[in-house]
Amino acid sequence: MEDFRVWNLDYFPENILIDILSYLGVRELVRAGRVCERWKRLVKDQRLWRLVDLTAWKGVTSRILWVLLRQYLGCGLRCLRLRGLLLSARGGVFLSKSWLRALTLKCPRLRKLYLLHTDLRGLPSCHLLPPTLQVLELRGCELPPSFFNLTPGSESPGHGGGGAPSNVGAQQPEQSTAGKRTGSSSGVSIERLVLNNVPSFTDQHLQSLTSWDRLSRLELRDTFRVTANGLRSCAAKHSGSGLEGLSKLKFLEIGITGRQGYQLQMASLGLGSGWLGLEELSLGGKEVGPGLLCASRLKDLHSLCLWACTLSEMQVLRSCRMIRQLRKLEFLEVFFQPKQAPPRVDGEGSDQEEEERDSGEAAGANEEEDGHKRQDGNDPIPRLQRSLAALLPHCTLVFTNCSVQINSD
Repeated sequence: MEDFRVWNLDYFPENILIDILSYLGVRELVRAGRVCERWKRLVKDQRLWRLVDLTAWKGVTSRILWVLLRQYLGCGLRCLRLRGLLLSARGGVFLSKSWLRALTLKCPRLRKLYLLHTDLRGLPSCHLLPPTLQVLELRGCELPPSFFNLTPGSESPGHGGGGAPSNVGAQQPEQSTAGKRTGSSSGVSIERLVLNNVPSFTDQHLQSLTSWDRLSRLELRDTFRVTANGLRSCAAKHSGSGLEGLSKLKFLEIGITGRQGYQLQMASLGLGSGWLGLEELSLGGKEVGPGLLCASRLKDLHSLCLWACTLSEMQVLRSCRMIRQLRKLEFLEVFFQPKQAPPRVDGEGSDQEEEERDSGEAAGANEEEDGHKRQDGNDPIPRLQRSLAALLPHCTLVFTNCSVQINSD
């Protein structure tokens, strides 16, 4: 018992201490490194710096970013999440060219970058970002007009010049060359691009994405300036020299759930010209109605997700009759408007009721025969499920957090 009382954290193996430290945030982790020399060494272990989230730390400045990069970030970094100064009273430069070059040199395995409220207008092009990125997510950011262009400037992001500190730039040159080799022929390795509430994103930016060789997932949420013509001009289609447009794109999300005062562009109407190779489509908010009208033109579509909207039974069934090739249909946080029965008049409506009853029984029988597989996270309208099961016998239906909107009248 006496031996047990004198035990403390110094007796624990380093692997266990690293596991304990992994539960701390970045700010607390830096403070823990000031306890003693042993903890200072443990805090710098790269296993603790694979996922770095600084979005909750509102006071992060460019000076703090340099300190973190010099002392802690390294080859173990896989995902980096940053909050900029766009909504801060401090202002000033947040992501400088020299810091991005140093990040490229010291973190050659960085795969995902998430930027929140960041002013990127000081960067001429996305070529300054690490070439190893596969996922880029921008939320509430400001973009320059040529940010996504593939015309690199005179300075390459793989070289550590232009004001980068000597202790960061003194890395082996093999790291920068390895980062370049991982890039695609266009110089951009990004496979997934997420734009959430980026008002400065326009059709011009969308057109610039057509030269990205590896872009397979594009998510546009509350991008109010994207129009139907802009989406139509970027759709993958055959031309004299082969496929043009976003020919590698497999997943597209378009959703407008946002603020009042913006003119509704109905960008999803641009899908009406067709889109070769597009297999998954996600529509949200005010883009659901126009998108459903054009979904039948997507011959390669296999998965459709509808979220944060209000739909009627008839609207869903009419659209699904035109896309029989669906294999997955998902409803997420959807309000359903049930079919309202017309006022009943004596001697009328009996034939219509019998027809509806017969169609419901046929749908139920067809569902049992085909053994339809469904994931019933929520069951808003059983009649709609039976009808969809008969209409799309090979499609998986998913209802999540859905409800029925009943008119009080």
